[in-house]
Amino acid sequence: MTSERDLDALLRNMKPDMLDGTFVFYTLAPSASIPAIISPVLTFREREGTTLVVLHEEAERAGLCYAFPSRLITLTVHSALDAVGFLAAITTRLAEAGISVNAVSAFYHDHLFVPADRADEAMEILQDMAKARPS
Repeated sequence: MTSERDLDALLRNMKPDMLDGTFVFYTLAPSASIPAIISPVLTFREREGTTLVVLHEEAERAGLCYAFPSRLITLTVHSALDAVGFLAAITTRLAEAGISVNAVSAFYHDHLFVPADRADEAMEILQDMAKARPS
């Protein structure tokens, strides 16, 4: 599978897909281990601590103190890791609508964590962006 670098093609073919569930952010001390009762969708280690993104239900069950209830939107186009401007165009458009976004780029796709109460609106904006691109 070849990754895409062309900005117009990325935007036209992004095909946003919202995953089921609400996700939350949680942080552990740098030396702490990840509790066995949770299964993070994202783990990122920073100097200050380890950020985990887990399903809200898991965080509640584990008694975690979390932040940012969000929905996860995956942009299903296979974006190249060195593509220029894709996330900038998306996050700019969402910012214009007053929607915050925590973007994560993985090997195949880009993923957006948006506030749970604005997720449907974010999906509409992304779908409109894709439709507006010339074929």
